Amino acid sequence: MSDLAELMRLNRNALIQRWQKIFGGPAPGWIQENLLREAIGWQMQAAKSGGLTAAERRQLISGMPSCSSQVHPGSRLIRVWRGETHQVTVLEDGYLYADKKWRSLSAIAKAITGTRWSGPVFFGLKK
Repeated sequence: MSDLAELMRLNRNALIQRWQKIFGGPAPGWIQENLLREAIGWQMQAAKSGGLTAAERRQLISGMPSCSSQVHPGSRLIRVWRGETHQVTVLEDGYLYADKKWRSLSAIAKAITGTRWSGPVFFGLKK
């Protein structure tokens, strides 16, 4: 059985224990099971493929990308707002959020919060 297949069978408590082992610290209390699985699975795959390149590590250390154009199609942006997790998938020509295609992150941020936001700031792509 593959490691990822095993990961899909773990309950929340087992996932939290696996997080502790892989990341060396406690899992965030708010994190949902599916996000636990995704983060653990990503880390397991990254470890098998050699992890991040030196350039990727430098970018992470220096902060988030400075603009949304550095986010590639297929990427998922995740933001927790008032206890609810929101996921956006980056498309070639826009964004997918709540089973609807959007032209801008700012429009999505407004739909989530009810107020005007810079979408890249809301999703942590700009400071």
